[in-house]
This record gives sequence, structure tokens and C-alpha cells, in this order.
Amino acid sequence: MCQHFQLIVAMEERRRMTYKVNRKVLDEGDLDEMGEKTDSKTSLCDKIKGSMRCSGPRVKNCLLGTFPVASWLPRYSFREDALGDLVSGISVGIMQLPQGMAYALLASVPPVFGLYSSFYPVLIYFIFGTSKHISVGTYAVMSVMIGGVVDRLAPDSNFEIWDNVTNSSIIDSVARDQERVRIAVAVTFISGLFQILLGLVQFGFVVTYLSEPLVRGYTTGAAIHVVVSQLKYAFGINPKRYSGPISLIYTVVEICYLLPQTNIGTLVVSIIAIVGLILAKELNAYLGKKLPVPLPMELLAVIIATVISWQVNLEGRYGVDVVGDIPSGLQPPAVPAVSLFGQVIGDAFALSVVGYGIAISLGRIFALKYGYKVDSNQELIALGLSNSIGGIFQCFAVSCSMSRSLVQESTGGKTQVAGALSAVVILFITLWIGSLFEDLPKAVLAAIIFVNIHGMLKQFLDIPALWRSNKIDMLVWVATFILTVLLNPDLGLAAAIAFSMLTVIFRTQLPKYSLLGQVANTDIYKPVEDYGQAKQVPGVLIFRSSATLYFANAEMYQEALGEKSGVDITKILSIKKKLEVKRKRHEKKMAKKAKKELKKNKTDMQEEPNSEHQKDIATIDVDNDPDPSLPRAIILDLSPVNFLDTVGVKTIKSIRRDYGEIDIEVVLACCQSGVVESLQTGGFFSDRVTKSCLFNTIHDAVLYCQSERTKRQNEEEYQHEELKETNF
Repeated sequence: MCQHFQLIVAMEERRRMTYKVNRKVLDEGDLDEMGEKTDSKTSLCDKIKGSMRCSGPRVKNCLLGTFPVASWLPRYSFREDALGDLVSGISVGIMQLPQGMAYALLASVPPVFGLYSSFYPVLIYFIFGTSKHISVGTYAVMSVMIGGVVDRLAPDSNFEIWDNVTNSSIIDSVARDQERVRIAVAVTFISGLFQILLGLVQFGFVVTYLSEPLVRGYTTGAAIHVVVSQLKYAFGINPKRYSGPISLIYTVVEICYLLPQTNIGTLVVSIIAIVGLILAKELNAYLGKKLPVPLPMELLAVIIATVISWQVNLEGRYGVDVVGDIPSGLQPPAVPAVSLFGQVIGDAFALSVVGYGIAISLGRIFALKYGYKVDSNQELIALGLSNSIGGIFQCFAVSCSMSRSLVQESTGGKTQVAGALSAVVILFITLWIGSLFEDLPKAVLAAIIFVNIHGMLKQFLDIPALWRSNKIDMLVWVATFILTVLLNPDLGLAAAIAFSMLTVIFRTQLPKYSLLGQVANTDIYKPVEDYGQAKQVPGVLIFRSSATLYFANAEMYQEALGEKSGVDITKILSIKKKLEVKRKRHEKKMAKKAKKELKKNKTDMQEEPNSEHQKDIATIDVDNDPDPSLPRAIILDLSPVNFLDTVGVKTIKSIRRDYGEIDIEVVLACCQSGVVESLQTGGFFSDRVTKSCLFNTIHDAVLYCQSERTKRQNEEEYQHEELKETNF
């Protein structure tokens, strides 16, 4: 009650607060003089010299920026952070095992390469990354994009060999897997180089073109590709893999055609694994607040499935497809196949943008939550090094996983040390116990993917929420989803970005045009259609567009101004030109008539014809009193305009000239510095047009127009009185 009373008192005091400013009307020239505006600009040469200047502190900052680990690791607090990072690292490492193997299937490479991709890139990011909480490693969307490239360049049909025993063709899986690893490594290496290059040229802002609706629509569309790609492992069938646009539709049709050939043993394993994992996830959620760390349900599922498969011999008795040979140890470094670079360069760029966009988005969320800064350009370099160096060690492209990142945060992880410890767990598994999982059914890995992907599928709930909040964003979400599903993740991303850019262009082409009115007894001007107490200033029209002014909407800007002002400028100028032509023709006719009269009478009739001539001309005088329904001045509020191109400058110049010809003065208000510079460089100002037609506020412009109107009325009255006295 007391707080409510204090709030009311504060609001009343705020209502009583007033201010009063007493100054003369200022145009842009007066303001430049009063504010002592400086025109000094740093030249490009000076900027280059400044960037090349070297000093001790600058070298230190550069080194610490390039190797962030050197700035935070010496200050690492073992007492506060070590235990949380240890528990978090072990938990995430345990998650990396089943997810790495499962996502390797998405990438169409043997499962062991998912373990490699969960080790090398994580260590590289530990050294170069700036986010303390994201878990770098395999990610479903990246894996399915790589799988699309791999299946396109190395389809099963390229590795068919004839089996003399069965008299049928079989797939040479060894040669196929070797070629697919070469392709995955090549596209990963190139994507890493793209990320490093973009980071070095400070291109981290590229992620701003990936809006949240676009990213969420894209990941949901990619999730559909993930689900479809794993159906063959869930049903135990072997559909033909298609590539190119609408390949997903062909794949679904092929799977439906092969459903009668479903392996019952594989289907049973899939159903049991999916149901078990869903129940385990719900149990984890229920016990989340009571347990210090979440139970590693995926690892338990992998261990139980492996033991059952080994004991029952699921592969031999029921034909259930298993992981197969998992070599112990790590792969030696090897140079990626340069001959493949030309075939995968487009896919690599798409991978680099998607991987960075997902990582920086999640990194910024955690940075905002815990109060530290993530360097977007350094993140590009860190991910690029993780992918390029990882490619040399037979890894496929990585990003960050939301599920693992949330586990890393919730289990107490506070620094990148947690990620390094998870890599140590993967190293231990790869070196010593990886071979124990050779009997793991692939259907269980597919089940892990299905259950993990459900979070992305929940993003369909964005559609009704966006419909209520912003229909354009909803359209971007739906279009991105459809394009990603139909055109595949690589082409779908490019098409989605293009569509998103088009919505921005359309919004600038179709802005809201408003007439502004003065709120009574204030210097505030608001749209008259939105505010009942905003009244138009008599004789002054204030016009504003909600978008910037450039070539795409310049013509519509002029049309909207004519419509709002009620001035058909084209028609009025046309009539004026016709009257001018008629007046000149009449003058010429009267001159000829006077000459004939002079010849005929041979007398000096100079005065009389001239007076008659003047009388006749007066009957078609175009300088009559102006139409009182038309404004005497127009103020263009350019506050929403953040830049002007040459077409925009010419448009404003044309408006001022055309309306000036019918005695309507046009002035500009609220111009930003960049707009004034564009007007200056675009040739808007001249001897007749100076900065005196620019005003810093709408109120200054209104007061100027009113004073000019009064001044003009006084001059007209004075001239009228003089004329009357002369006639008298």
C-alpha cells in the first residue's frame, strides 16, 4: 500500500515538472555556427597509418585477443571454479560419446569419426574461443549438411561391385567410407578457412543478417532433414539417396515404398530405444532439482543396447545393423584432398555461416546472462581454426550444441576448462574403450537423434506466437522452413537470406506516410491520424515517412506527399505552363496588332496600345491570389532517414523546385549529419539554396514558416496599399 502511494506521488510530481526554453529560431547554418561544427575528417591514409602503428600495449592486447586463453587461464580460480568445471566436463564428455557417434551417421561417415570431431575441435576452441559456456562439437544441422554433400558426391551407386557368390551387386563399404571421409574432411577444411578469413577481415557482423525467426525456421527445416535421413536406420531399410532440390520429397516417397521390407528386429529396437529415452528424459526433468547432475541416460542407453546386442547377437540372428569396427587410437594428420575443393566450395561457405551463426547466437545468450563479452570476430577465428585443424585430423565440421551447452551450464561449468575436460573424456574413450561399442545397433543412435531433435521440432510453436506479435517475422519463419525443406539446407539458407532481405526492401518500399500535427501547448508533433489532440498547423503541412528515402521508394514518396497535401503538382504545373504559353502567344499577338496600328495610322500610338496590351494580359494573369485550401509551406520531417542516395537527393531537390514554382515553400527538418553531408555532396545546395532551409527540429521549422507567412502577408498588404494610393 505504501509503495503504491509512493508511485502515485512520483507520477504526480512528474506531471508537474515543466521546462521552458527561450531562444531564437535556428536553422542548420545557425546551429553549425553556434555549435562550432568541425569538418575535420580522418583520411583513409591516416587510418591505415594508425592501424599499422605498433606499441608495447598494442602488441600485448593483440596477442591476448588472438589467444584468449592467455588472459583468463593465469587468473583461473581453482577454489571457486575447479569442482564445477570437473563435474561439468565429465557430464558433457559422457554426452559427447553417443551424440558424436549418432551425428557421424548423419554426416554419412563411420561413427568413430564423430568421436574424433568431439576431441580435436574442442581443444582448439579451448585455446582460441571467448565463450565460457558453449559446448563445441558435433551438431545435428551441421552433420546433415555434410551428409548431403557426401551423399551427392559419393553415392552408393558409385561403389557397387559384383559378388560372384550371390550373383548380385553389393556395396564396397570400405572404399565408400574412405571416399566419404575424404569429402567430409575437404568441406570441413574449406569451411574453416572461410571462417578464419571472415574473422581476419572483421566480418563478424555477417551474423546480423541471420535474424532469430530465420535461424529458428532454418533449424526446424534442417530437423526435418535429420529425421528423414535417420528413418532408414529406424526401419532397417536401404532407400536410394537423392540429391538436389526437393530431394527430401523423393526420399520420403522411396521410404514409403520400401516400408513393406522393414526389418522387424530393427523396428523393435528403435521403438524400445525411443520410448525408453523419452521416459528417461522425463525422469531427468522430474528429478532435475533433486540431483546435482543429470543422469547420463543416453550413455546408459548405449551401454545397455550394446550389451544386449552382444549377448543376443542381434546382427546375426535378426539382421539388425550395428556400428561395426571402431579402431582404437587417433588418426594421423593428413592433408585434405585439394582436388575436391572446387566441388565443395559453395557448401563449405554455407557451413561456415550456419556454424558461426548458431555458435555466436548461443554464446551471446550466455554472455548476457553471466555478464561477460563474446568477441564475434574472434569466435569466427576460433571456429575456423577448430574446423580447419580438425579437418587435418579427419574431423567433420562442428558448431555448438544447445543441449550440451545447457548441461555444461547447469552442472556448474564456469569456464572453457569444462570443455577441455570433456575432450579428455572422449580421448580416454577413443584410446581404450571405443572398441567395446562395436555391437551397438545403429537404430539406437537413430533413436538418440530423434529424441534430441524434438527440441527443434517444438519450434513450430513459434508460428502462432509470431502471428500475434509480428506477421512479417512469421512469414520469414515459414518461408525459411519451406525453402530449407524443399531446397535442402545449403540452397535453402541462401534462398532464406534473400527472402529475408526482400522483406526489408518491401518494408522500406511500403512505409507509413503521415501528416504531423502539434500537440496543444507543446513543441511536440505527432501523426494526426493516431493522436486526437494533435492538430495541423494552419497553412503549414508537416510530412513524414517511416522509412529512409532512396531509389526504391523515391517515386512513392513524391506520390504520397501529393496525396497527403492534396496538391496535384503535375496538374497545377501543367496548367501554369499552358497559361504561360497562352500569355506569351497573347503578348506576341498584341505586339503584331500594335505594329499594324502604327503603320495604318502613321501616328504615335505607343501609349494606348501598350495600356490595352497590359489590360488584355491581366485577364490571364497566373499570379492571382493563391488557393486558400493549399498549404503555404511544407515541412519534410527527415528524422527516419538515415542515408540519402543520389536519387533521394534529386527527389528532395525536385520537390523543393516544383512546389516552389506554385509558391509553396519546402523546408527540411530533423536531418541527421550523414543526410546533410549527402545533400551537400549531391549538389542540393547552391547560391539560392543554403542551409537556411534546414532546421534541427520541427518546431523551429514551423516557427520559421509562420514568420515567413506573416512577413509575406505584410508585404502584400503594403503593396496593395501603395497600388491604391497610386490609382488615387
